[in-house]
Amino acid sequence: MKTFLSGLLLLVLAGCGSDDSGNGNNNESRDYKQDMRDFVIGISQAAKAVNPNFAVIPQNGIELVTLTGEQGGAPATAYLNAIDGNGQEDLFYGYDDDNVATPAGATSYLRSFLDVSKNAGKKILVTDYCWSAAKVADSYTKNENAGYISYAAEDRNLALIPDSAPHNENAGVITSLAQAKNHIFFINPENFNTKQQFINAVRATNYDVVIMDLFLDDGAFTAAEVEQLRYKSNGGRRLVICYMSIGEAEDYRYYWQNSWDSNRPSWIAAENPDWPGNYKVKYWNAEWQALIYGQSDSYLTKITDAGFDGVYLDIIDAFEYFE
Repeated sequence: MKTFLSGLLLLVLAGCGSDDSGNGNNNESRDYKQDMRDFVIGISQAAKAVNPNFAVIPQNGIELVTLTGEQGGAPATAYLNAIDGNGQEDLFYGYDDDNVATPAGATSYLRSFLDVSKNAGKKILVTDYCWSAAKVADSYTKNENAGYISYAAEDRNLALIPDSAPHNENAGVITSLAQAKNHIFFINPENFNTKQQFINAVRATNYDVVIMDLFLDDGAFTAAEVEQLRYKSNGGRRLVICYMSIGEAEDYRYYWQNSWDSNRPSWIAAENPDWPGNYKVKYWNAEWQALIYGQSDSYLTKITDAGFDGVYLDIIDAFEYFE
C-alpha cells in the first residue's frame, strides 16, 4: 500500500547491529537504510538469477540512492546497480492532499535524489495524484521536462483506468524499462469480477508499462494470463510489472496466518493507521525475508513463475518509521 511521504527529515545513520527487537522507540543501533538496501539487493539477485532482464523498481524511500541518505551524498553504487528504476509518488501533486500541488521544497528535495538515480541510467516512474484537467496536464509536462515518465492517478486506491489515452501513447514494442514512454499504476482490481474482465480492460489500453497485483480475489495470475496482458490495443508489446510490498505485512495476503490475528510474530510491528490490515515489519528479519524471496514458495517466486517482467517494491521508506 502507498504511504504519504513523512516530510523532509533529519536522517540519522547508525551503525549496524544484530538486535531484532527494535520498535523505533529505543536506542538500538541499526543502519535502517542499509538494511533496506541489502533487502532490495537480495531480491534483485534472486530475481535476476531466474531472468537477467527482470526489472526491479523500488517505490519511494528515494534517499537510499546516496550512501549517507542525504542530499549531495555519494551514490550508493551497489544499490543502484541492483535496480532498474525508481518509483516516486506525489512528486508534483498529492504530497499534502490529492489534486493539490506538492510544495516546491518537497519537490526539489525529492528530485535531488531522483536525479542521482536518473543520472545512473535508471528509469524514473512518477505517480502524481490529481484529476483536474489543468493539473493533470501540468503534472505530465513537469515530469516530462524532468526526464521522468509519469502517471496522473485520479484515485489513490488505484482502481481506475483513465478514459483518456496514455500520455506519450505509442505503438512501439517495449522490451525493457528504458524504452517505456508511459506507465499506469493499477493495482486494485476491485471493479472486476473475473480475471478475464481485468485482462480485457488492460488489453484495451496502450500503456507501455502496467503495474498490477499478482492476485485478483485470491487467485494468482498465471503465466498464460500475464502473456495476454503484454499486448497493447495498438498491437505493440509492453511490460507487465508486479506490485509487492516489502516494508509491511498485509493481513489479506496468502502468507498471513490466522494465529497472527491474536498472536503476531515479534517482527510484526504497528498497524498502519492509514491502511488498516497493513502492519509495519522489521524488514531485516530473516523470517520475513524468507516469505518475500529465496524460498520455493516465496512471494517473489510466485511472481517470477507467473512470468512477470519485473517487480515494483513498495514501502521502501519503512526505514523512516524505525528511525
